[in-house]
Amino acid sequence: MADTRPFSRFELLIAWRYLRARRSEGGVSTMTWISLIGITLGVMALIATLAVRSGFRAEFVDTILGANAHTTVYYGPRHITNDLTGESYVVPTRIEDYDAMAAEIAALPGVTRATPVIRGQVMAKMGDRSNVAEIYGVSADDLRAMPRISDPETAMGRIEDFEGGIAVGAALARDLGLVIGQRVSLISPDGAQTAFGTTPRVSTYEVTYIFSAGRYDVDMTRIYMPIAQAQDYFNREGVADEIQVFVTHPEQIEDWAVPLLQTAGSGALLWSWKDSAGDFLETLDVEDNVMFIILSILVLIASMNITSGLIMLVKNKGRDIGILRTIGLTEGSILRVFFMCGAFTGVIGTIAGVILGVIFALNVDHIMTFVNYISKGGAWNASVRGIYELPAQLRLIDIAKAVGLSLTLSFVVTIFPARRAARMNPVEALRYE
Repeated sequence: MADTRPFSRFELLIAWRYLRARRSEGGVSTMTWISLIGITLGVMALIATLAVRSGFRAEFVDTILGANAHTTVYYGPRHITNDLTGESYVVPTRIEDYDAMAAEIAALPGVTRATPVIRGQVMAKMGDRSNVAEIYGVSADDLRAMPRISDPETAMGRIEDFEGGIAVGAALARDLGLVIGQRVSLISPDGAQTAFGTTPRVSTYEVTYIFSAGRYDVDMTRIYMPIAQAQDYFNREGVADEIQVFVTHPEQIEDWAVPLLQTAGSGALLWSWKDSAGDFLETLDVEDNVMFIILSILVLIASMNITSGLIMLVKNKGRDIGILRTIGLTEGSILRVFFMCGAFTGVIGTIAGVILGVIFALNVDHIMTFVNYISKGGAWNASVRGIYELPAQLRLIDIAKAVGLSLTLSFVVTIFPARRAARMNPVEALRYE
């Protein structure tokens, strides 16, 4: 008999008949269901994990870029020698003509904004409560330009009132018991110089705005102050500590290193968001690869059940194979029939896994809220994780990777038992029938 067209209709019908046959008819429906469920759960876990990992990384990066500069231009310390005593000591270098420098940096191609900033650490005190805070002295326009800080849905108060007070992180405000309109004391160890040494500087400011940047460490430590007040408070009139720079593509911040250093001049240094968070992001990438390998092994184990099921199916269908070969089916047709038996299981399991994985990823926030409720808040601690919720981001590339892996493994493990069926001798198969 001439070889038939590959994957013809009759081969498909035979494969489908064998796949859904009852055990009494020589089928292996139980093993088929085990394979199907295993592949479904494996693909679902793979898609859900990849979506959560992608979402976590995207949220982590977004909270960094939404409340921090993409890179910062500053100058290293200077060595000063006292002419009278000959003593040498180190002092920080301030930026004097900071407005002109910020304008020059902002004119660079790809730079969207350059912001002069005053920075300093203080002790924030309200009643009998106190905590360490980091002051950022910025202009009102620059504060409004920060998407995570100026978000009205997560903030309290009016950002337009910033010039009349200070903006405090939500976690710090909660820790100190602050609300809009209250006054908080800020204590700096670098105060006025007297004959008895340096006295701490204590000033009180009205809280006019409370923000949530989406990152616990930012909300717990950061206070924004109008730059003029910050200069007066830290005794830095006419100077700035650094220039914070924002670019169009922060993921490629390295491309701006040379132009920024050339513009800033001799002694300038850069500190980008990747310098502060790059190690953590690299760790996330490594974990992503490891998790993909581990879950791929789970999918492989589930796919191996297809091999077991097909071997049993070939053994039970020995008589049928002999008859089919006798009436003229070729080895290729028999191979394709049993290959499709395994492939059907892999395809159906993969489709079901994709559907369940997408549903899980789209509802992961509700699922995590329920788990957190059951565990009484122990499942997700913002002070440890850094962000307040577990996000998920479905990406087509992640779904394609899961589907491709599942189908490839399902097809590969099917080849061996299908070849065994195709090479079965019809005489031996019918000898005892």
